[in-house]
Amino acid sequence: MKVVTVDQMQRIEADSHAAGHSYAVMMEHAGRAVAHAVTARSNVRDIQVLVLVGPGNNGGDGLVAARYLHGLGALVTCYLYGERSSAEDENLRLVLDGEVSLVSAGEDRAGQRLRSLVGEASILIDALLGTGTRLPLRGDLADLLDAVRASVVKRRLPPRDGLEALLPRARAEAREQLLVIGVDGPTGLDYDSGELDELAIPADLSVTFAYPKVGHFRLPGAAAVGELIVADIGTDPALADDITLEVVTPAMVREWLPARPADAHKGTFGKAMIVAGSVNYTGAAYLAGASAARVGAGLVTLALPAAIHTAVAARLAEPTYLLLPDAMGVISPDGARVLRRELVGYDVLLVGPGLGHEEETVAFIETLLECGDQRRSMGFRSEESRTGLHGDLPPLVLDADGLNILSEMQGGLERLPADSILTPHPGEMARLMRRSVAQVQENRLATARSQAAEWRQVVVLKGAYTVVAGPDGRAVIEPFANPGLATAGTGDVLAGAIAALRAQGLAPFEAAAAGAYLHGLAGELARHRQGAAGMVAGDVVAHLPDALKCVATF
Repeated sequence: MKVVTVDQMQRIEADSHAAGHSYAVMMEHAGRAVAHAVTARSNVRDIQVLVLVGPGNNGGDGLVAARYLHGLGALVTCYLYGERSSAEDENLRLVLDGEVSLVSAGEDRAGQRLRSLVGEASILIDALLGTGTRLPLRGDLADLLDAVRASVVKRRLPPRDGLEALLPRARAEAREQLLVIGVDGPTGLDYDSGELDELAIPADLSVTFAYPKVGHFRLPGAAAVGELIVADIGTDPALADDITLEVVTPAMVREWLPARPADAHKGTFGKAMIVAGSVNYTGAAYLAGASAARVGAGLVTLALPAAIHTAVAARLAEPTYLLLPDAMGVISPDGARVLRRELVGYDVLLVGPGLGHEEETVAFIETLLECGDQRRSMGFRSEESRTGLHGDLPPLVLDADGLNILSEMQGGLERLPADSILTPHPGEMARLMRRSVAQVQENRLATARSQAAEWRQVVVLKGAYTVVAGPDGRAVIEPFANPGLATAGTGDVLAGAIAALRAQGLAPFEAAAAGAYLHGLAGELARHRQGAAGMVAGDVVAHLPDALKCVATF
């Protein structure tokens, strides 16, 4: 699904209107979609609904929603902020003709009626300002939101004693709390930057139209969007053909996943070699290997320091193992020669989870990457190169300590094989770029895109709403922001999932995007079961098969 900027959305709407699909028709679709989103979550008959109506198109959407909800038996009140005339505004006229209750902010200067309405409502629809919002909010609108926000906060206060939440009475009271619906999103959200005004009322559910906006996936604003629904308003999809940014959906991932034919054998689904682990990080090897197996690679081989083989193999029976020379539990430089001899026939090589940063491991990475350094053939070559050690590497996924070591190597990024996949978190990205983490996070999308183009590799910039960018300009946003994934080992799980899909024949960009989606979905399933604080990386591994099933049956 395409993701648009505010300017792009305005252009799509204008082009639709010019082609005969009028603004009035689009508004009718939008308001009906908001009403449908409400009724899908609540029986509205005899329920108090308050619609905050702004002066522009967002307010028009709110008026249409009010009309539909009133027709379904809801007790609707529209609170009008700004000037609207029934002589010029068809939607306002229809609401008046339907005898929907209206209150004008201009006649409620002290806001007493507004506070009363918020206190009585079960559902609040915020249709004040949409994608045209300019921050900060000031004047009468700021005063209005301040009054609403104070009342909403009171409605959303949890029980004073945490144990009361376990009692039936407290649970019933929680069900009676206010449901806030944002039309496009909460008033006070900048739909490009993700900036959020301090007066914004966080939504439980936001209904946006035609396409999600970039700001829906940029913090801090994204945290106030709640559940996001994208409603069809009848625009021609061809009008968005030139937009290269997308949010990953289950349908996209299902299309990318390889078939699993009945006559398959393990070679059908590829061979993944994973170089991981050290004496201090045995779990990283386990998590990456288990993840690759759970995401369907036909054969997973864990190449690890011989010293930790027993510890890892005791937990993970499915992979085969390649024991590499080690020094005090970390891979030694000689491991590159051993690994190279075994790489023939493998479809992907994942390097990095839990390797550590000791001198021996740094030398191992440097030696290994010389194997794929095509520039070496144009200059001096070592004796090992002439004897065939330094040939091409399989498609590469580089993660964790592999990235950290790469960032310290002279010309390290230039040594990577073509079509590699890099999976940095913001700190690793900052080290690779010689920038600060704050600079990386300032515009994650632009950062990932620019570096993918500069490095000519696929970049997976991890974090809330992970961004996957390709060297050809394509980019996708993963629709997950899960604090439960902010725990040690979840990155190893992600790397293993991506490697497994690459082994099964997916192209680098699709393998990265699909792997990140399955990882994020498994994380959501784990959070639902264990809670954000209680879940660990192993729970994400355990839910990967469930994530695959969800996508396959979507």
